[in-house]
Amino acid sequence: MAVPACGSGTTSNPPSGTVQPTVQAPTSVASTTALSVVDRAKQDALASYRGMWQDFVSAGTTSDWQSPKLGEHATGIALTNLTHGLRTDSDSGLVTKGQPILNPTVSSVDPSDNPSKIVVSDCGDSSQWLKYRADNGQLADTPGGRRLINAIVERQVDGVWRVSDFGVHDLGTC
Repeated sequence: MAVPACGSGTTSNPPSGTVQPTVQAPTSVASTTALSVVDRAKQDALASYRGMWQDFVSAGTTSDWQSPKLGEHATGIALTNLTHGLRTDSDSGLVTKGQPILNPTVSSVDPSDNPSKIVVSDCGDSSQWLKYRADNGQLADTPGGRRLINAIVERQVDGVWRVSDFGVHDLGTC
């Protein structure tokens, strides 16, 4: 955060021979740096969470469970769950159309001064994101609704934030 300079508006010099007290504004470099690190981590974690769902939406249009994009924002259990869901849809002859509506927020950061793990909570709306039969385009789903989603987003060794796990709760849980 930039701190604007303050001045009295005068440019007069003190009389010669007088001593001017030196006043130094208190600095908070450590807290500013920590705040910007935390804020950046939160932004990156939320972007990764949104990216994971966007990659899943894109792959879902053809149920491409082998899409390399799935691993850009997801890893571990999260990636396994995404690919498993798409594989099941592919085997069942289903594709997904539409978009979920996401409203993610950061629930917690750990550690608090330089996060490597962030918990994201969301109340995702799946009412416009439905499954259809790939062979004839007929709706094969009932309209969804709002569901609580909790996700763990972790900074990887390469510095990239990826969703490592998530849980989607029952319809109407938020």
